[in-house]
Amino acid sequence: MGLTVSAIFSRIFGKKQMRILMVGLDAAGKTTILYKLKLGEIVTTIPTIGFNVETVEYKNICFTVWDVGGQDKI
Repeated sequence: MGLTVSAIFSRIFGKKQMRILMVGLDAAGKTTILYKLKLGEIVTTIPTIGFNVETVEYKNICFTVWDVGGQDKI
């Protein structure tokens, strides 16, 4: 019984995990949006080679955001 109550409590009030994959054309602003969400301010970025991964927390949700470079060769 205690395990069931604990599972229900953590489902309702626990921190939720979400994953987001950002894809799009090169120089579209994916990295700018990612760091605006993460830092709360716009930062100067360079073209992404490969990918960036950041964790952003909002309310009780933890987002893992994958920002994939828009170039044809990743």
